[in-house]
Amino acid sequence: MKILLRPLLIAAVLPFVPTVQAQPVANPIATFAGLDKITGRITRFDVYVDETVLFGALELTPRACYDRPKSDTLQRTSAFLEVNQMSLDGTGERIFTGWMFADSPALNAVDHAVYDVWLIECKTSTNVPPPDAR
Repeated sequence: MKILLRPLLIAAVLPFVPTVQAQPVANPIATFAGLDKITGRITRFDVYVDETVLFGALELTPRACYDRPKSDTLQRTSAFLEVNQMSLDGTGERIFTGWMFADSPALNAVDHAVYDVWLIECKTSTNVPPPDAR
């Protein structure tokens, strides 16, 4: 009888054992890809966290960019992004605020008639000079 109880006890305890996940690593640079649906051209570009860049009529500002080790089962690369659609008079309208995930680009995508933008990766360095050096 003791032999039968041990496997049942182990099976009952295993679901309650917490899994250890690595802490996300903050990175200073987010790499995005953008599609111009009119021309069909895809552009890949690096943006520093808290820097604002223009992609077509979209103004993009990443506020955070995190990644995790490849062994982690959670979403490995994510960025918090603010996107404004700019008009000809220079005013902007916020069309997206939220998290983007490189592993699931359609999960929280920028919904725009002409442009698509998605997260590729987070990085620690780039050949693009920082905003204060330009």
